[in-house]
Amino acid sequence: MNLALFDLDHTLLPLDSDHEWGEFLARTGAVDAASFRQANNEWFAQYQAGTLDPVKYLEFAFGILSRFPRPQLDEMHRQFMTEVIQPAILPQAVELVKKHLDAGDLVAIVTATNHYVTKPIAAHFGVQHLIGAMPELDDHGNITGKLLGTPTYGPGKITHTEAWLDKLGLNLAGFSRSYFYSDSQNDIPLLELVTDPIATNPNAKLLAHAQARGWPVINIFDGHAQ
Repeated sequence: MNLALFDLDHTLLPLDSDHEWGEFLARTGAVDAASFRQANNEWFAQYQAGTLDPVKYLEFAFGILSRFPRPQLDEMHRQFMTEVIQPAILPQAVELVKKHLDAGDLVAIVTATNHYVTKPIAAHFGVQHLIGAMPELDDHGNITGKLLGTPTYGPGKITHTEAWLDKLGLNLAGFSRSYFYSDSQNDIPLLELVTDPIATNPNAKLLAHAQARGWPVINIFDGHAQ
């Protein structure tokens, strides 16, 4: 059994699910559109630049989610999946994941985007294991606005991936081959640890790093807007 890890946004999806979730909330009137879009765009720009404070961002994101009772939130997410995410999922992304699932590999999505937004997306790809930032829940399953543990961002992806594998009685060194697909320089710490780092639809910073290191580069979104 090999290990196959996937980033999500701009790797398997030709969009950023976190940013699009915010746009969906603004478009549907769930939040004040003007003020929220400004904040959402500022956070996204910081993420792209690699200057994001992940704890502050997640407190902001979870704070928005905490405004809604869980049944209402879940209904909004179902609409988000139908209107935004499912139409954006491309066959070649599904096939890339399926190749590893069919080979019997241990497959996980490791994303900086929070677990609530991404769990249904991982399920759509047929991936059981999801590593994402966890929101605190109250006794009724409502999101409180607080972050549980630490962010799954940058080096945090290593911490959380190793903890997940440890719970399974495994470790990275125990796999003959370990793959990680990512588009972003933020994921270089984990990319450096696997046997098969694959720059997938890489941004300019990751592309330069991948070329310098001799890593494979693939683009599964050729012909599609990113």
